[in-house]
Amino acid sequence: MDYKKEYESWLNNPALNQEGKEELASVRDDEKAIEYRFGAELEFGTAGMRGIIGYGTNMMNVYTVRRATQGLAEYIKSLGAAAMKRGVVISYDTRRKSDEFARASAGVLAANGIVAYLFGDVHPVPMLSYAVRKLGTVAGIMITASHNPKEYNGYKVYGEDGAQMSPEATEIVVGFIEKITDYFSVKEAGGSLIKKVPSSVDKSYYKKLTKLTLSPEAVKKVGKDLKLVYTPVHGSGFVPVTTILKKLKINVTVVPEQVKKDTEFSTVEVPNPEFKETLSKGIALAQKINADVVFGTDPDSDRLGVAVKDSKGEFVALSGNQVGILLLDYILTRLKEDGKLPANGVVVKSFVTTGMAKAICDDFGVELVDVPVGFKFIGEKIKEYEADHSHTYLFGFEESCGYLRGTEGSRDKDAVVASMLCAEMVCYYTYKKQSVYGRLMDIYAHYGYVLDRNVSIKYSGLNAMKEMNAVVDACKTKKADKFDIYNVVAVRDYSASVRRLADGTEETLNIPKTNAVYYELENGSFICVRPSGTEPKLKIYYSVRAKDEEAAEKAYDKMKTAFEAFLK
Repeated sequence: MDYKKEYESWLNNPALNQEGKEELASVRDDEKAIEYRFGAELEFGTAGMRGIIGYGTNMMNVYTVRRATQGLAEYIKSLGAAAMKRGVVISYDTRRKSDEFARASAGVLAANGIVAYLFGDVHPVPMLSYAVRKLGTVAGIMITASHNPKEYNGYKVYGEDGAQMSPEATEIVVGFIEKITDYFSVKEAGGSLIKKVPSSVDKSYYKKLTKLTLSPEAVKKVGKDLKLVYTPVHGSGFVPVTTILKKLKINVTVVPEQVKKDTEFSTVEVPNPEFKETLSKGIALAQKINADVVFGTDPDSDRLGVAVKDSKGEFVALSGNQVGILLLDYILTRLKEDGKLPANGVVVKSFVTTGMAKAICDDFGVELVDVPVGFKFIGEKIKEYEADHSHTYLFGFEESCGYLRGTEGSRDKDAVVASMLCAEMVCYYTYKKQSVYGRLMDIYAHYGYVLDRNVSIKYSGLNAMKEMNAVVDACKTKKADKFDIYNVVAVRDYSASVRRLADGTEETLNIPKTNAVYYELENGSFICVRPSGTEPKLKIYYSVRAKDEEAAEKAYDKMKTAFEAFLK
């Protein structure tokens, strides 16, 4: 792509809006900025597209959004008149231009004769996912960049099952998008084809979630006395999370300065509840009112961060793996206690998520299935199990604070149902005269200690993805026998669907291909390296099994040093 020529074409196009003209004119003398904006087209992958907000073919703006939507519209039209009538439901979060991009998407669909259901205000990912199935639409669009920094926005597409669109359908949509070479040719329309999502959808969603409760007696006994602090971190979770908790009659104290729909997320560095810093205001308020637990959700409310009191009464932010372990143990425990644990129950997690999950599932006699990173793969498993009735889906989770219990509500990670379950879990253990932190320590004592740590290496520039993939590709040709104190027993190359054992024998991995290399270590520990699919970061995952936390920390330091040297 001739980025200079493309830049001039956009700048001089009479259809470019005034904001775009001013922004592009301001970078006329910045060669790197022009190359970044026009040296590529914003990639539309299986998670949709995500990028920095700004003008250019490689940025998130109304023109790239219209083009993507036109590609989706062509796909829907190819399915026939019935699909066009079923339409698409559209939601958005509190990010910069999210509402504008949502309206533009609706306008493009309408211009193509496709019904568009548009939420009247911000709604999170799980409610969009639910609305797709409730309204019977053929697809859904969510305008969000999830937990990314404020400079980003994104565009996620959902299939008719409420899960993120399948790779096969996405490939067809991408084919239609790539045929659109003139970004300014895509038009919008209004009229009767754009409809408001009925309020009954929200009511139905909450009703469905209440069917997933596991400990109503404990909630009834101690819920009214529970002190829970919640922060929506300026995102779309405020209404749904507080609504579902109030329905359970659990008291919620909200961090007042983080309720505002602030496009700049001005009270946090990054709106990501994986980080303790993002929960800092919630923890400060919890300390002030002597609360029991702190919750925080990201802008599109699909991720939940949790902080609880440790044995010394100090608040500690739990990792996504730790919350996942606690929820998994709690769900299976309660189902077993009530005699409702199905013989064909299954739990699904991403392969980089803690190895502790297998020990817990084995103990309860529940099958555990690994999938690539991305909740869409968990959604695909739900669809598969519903079709063949081979398994009963119980719980799915990812280490990045994404959880989904049951199939009543969303088909994507759902911080609303996770908030409900975590709140009643606190009630359950309080009722049992135990703390959540104490239960976590019991789990470690029973199954062995596992330390899970993630390291992200930032990349920048137009070739960031290419450079990250090159690092992962290089690992596939390097021989790895051990990383300091741990021997390598097998290497999984997920791009080739091959597991190579230390003796040279190979096994086929029955899992969708993705660019990642996973090192199985001798005591059940692992190291995995992969490029992020949503931001320019190389992700390295360490899962360390040891007799206790101190030993695990020491082992982690040695493994990390050895692996970083291996990458050089």
